[in-house]
Amino acid sequence: MANVTAHEQEIVNYLLPKLEAMDGVTVYGPQDPAKHTGVVAFNLDGLHPHDVATALDMEGVAVRAGHHCAQPLMEYLGLTATARASFYLYNTKADADRLLTALQETKEFFKHGSIETK
Repeated sequence: MANVTAHEQEIVNYLLPKLEAMDGVTVYGPQDPAKHTGVVAFNLDGLHPHDVATALDMEGVAVRAGHHCAQPLMEYLGLTATARASFYLYNTKADADRLLTALQETKEFFKHGSIETK
């Protein structure tokens, strides 16, 4: 189990700073990767988490969206939902990169695909 935990932490150490550095992404939970697990909740500004999850799914990246059975926490944070990626033994840094790339593509799609009014 120590090896499993070390592998998960290696991915979190790799992913978390990159995810937090992305414009328009809010990551929930500890910002210190050493205090964060492989379950990473986040939102993309201006998009509902269910839309983010659908867009990521279309890019081949599976995440969950919703309140994750934590309605009191969501209420406390003033959120209706978050998207959540989970990394574990079977995931790699390449999976983390696919999430980051798919998030960037999702941001660009909705930025350029949205209807702007003047």
